[in-house]
Amino acid sequence: MNTKINKDTTICMSLAARPTNFGTRFHNYLYDALDLNCLYKAFTSKDLAGVIAGVRALNFRGCAISMPFKEEVITLVDELDPSAAAINSVNTIVNTDGHLKAYNTDYIAISTLLTQYAIPTDFSFALKGSGGMAKAVACALRDLGFTNGVIVGRNEASGRALADLCGFKWQTDMSGIEADLLINATPLGMSGGIEEGKLCFCEHEIEHAQVLFDVVAIPAVTPAVQFAKSINKSVITGSEVFAIQAVEQFQLYTGIKPSQELFEQAAAYSRSEC
Repeated sequence: MNTKINKDTTICMSLAARPTNFGTRFHNYLYDALDLNCLYKAFTSKDLAGVIAGVRALNFRGCAISMPFKEEVITLVDELDPSAAAINSVNTIVNTDGHLKAYNTDYIAISTLLTQYAIPTDFSFALKGSGGMAKAVACALRDLGFTNGVIVGRNEASGRALADLCGFKWQTDMSGIEADLLINATPLGMSGGIEEGKLCFCEHEIEHAQVLFDVVAIPAVTPAVQFAKSINKSVITGSEVFAIQAVEQFQLYTGIKPSQELFEQAAAYSRSEC
């Protein structure tokens, strides 16, 4: 690990309601492998404005933003990259001499994975959630050409708004829906909270579907992913989303694009204790 931390060390961080070691392990692995004088640390706080002020005041180079701060943080930055402005959601902040520019690399990761897995655009889908990650997913689906989908969210205002933004339907629950592609962009099944251990979709819904895409990264195998695998369904996991969006963040922070081999090593290392 990095043994040369000094006054010139560049610091990057992540902010989440439930911090994990994915980012710290991924970024620090790459810093070490590329001999960069950088350090990455995960944080949580209820004082979002204070955190962002600290990023600016202490000249942290980058800050990854996770649930539930992806929309609230918008008013605290100086500039939105088109990737964030298009979906009104932020997951990455880059600090250049006190100027904070916000990006959304979740969108890139979602789009990349749907393409890599060759999910047919004529699949029907159900997307659970209407927050920042759900926006990234919905916009990626829209831009890839998916048209037959439903946003499933209990919050009518945000659910309808997201559905209208992307040209999809909205309803409060899964009643009457049997979709080819199921996507979870909620905390259901996530470790460390009241949703831990819960299925994001019921067994019948997963049995009917062809693909389950669960963006929850902790645990690496959620209850829904475990069940889907047990009945030989295709699955896309949150850890895959994390790895792709994280390498995009790494490039924004450092200006360096790791080789595919190094990326795969860092991604495997990031998952090894999760």
